[in-house]
Amino acid sequence: MLWDFSIEMSRAVIVTPVYLSVAWVLMMTYQLFTETAVKTVMREILIIWPQIGYWLYGWIDIMVFVIAFSWVFVLSSVIPSLILGEESGTLVQFLVVLVLTSSVFIMQDVFVIYTGIDVEKIFGLALFLRNPLDAIFYLFFPYILMLLVDMRRRAKRENSTHTFMETSA
Repeated sequence: MLWDFSIEMSRAVIVTPVYLSVAWVLMMTYQLFTETAVKTVMREILIIWPQIGYWLYGWIDIMVFVIAFSWVFVLSSVIPSLILGEESGTLVQFLVVLVLTSSVFIMQDVFVIYTGIDVEKIFGLALFLRNPLDAIFYLFFPYILMLLVDMRRRAKRENSTHTFMETSA
């Protein structure tokens, strides 16, 4: 029992910084690039369906918010469970999300102060988002992750239910 706890703690100590680093990079880039991707898709819609495009253009801020929020939601759901297991508490989940979200804003200032890199220059990295197909995939990526996580959890539950039924029969 003590050995299992020790292994789990060692795993958490090693894996936690990796998960948080990856989550931070994904959150920061997603929040920075979402607007570029949405505007690319909006330009294509304006060409194909001008009436719908103009109507949607009035909602662009809300679309950017919802899509950026979806990434935060995915990370806040997945990262704590990866670090602490499926049984992580609400408070721990809140703290992980708070740290990730705060670090995005703080790192923008750190880039400017310590490296002289302005966040606007980072937008130059988003050239691939000028391709409408890349932009659409980029915008739907957190939703794809949500579906994959849900399907994996359902499969785990069904597998454990079948295993339970077989052992109790």
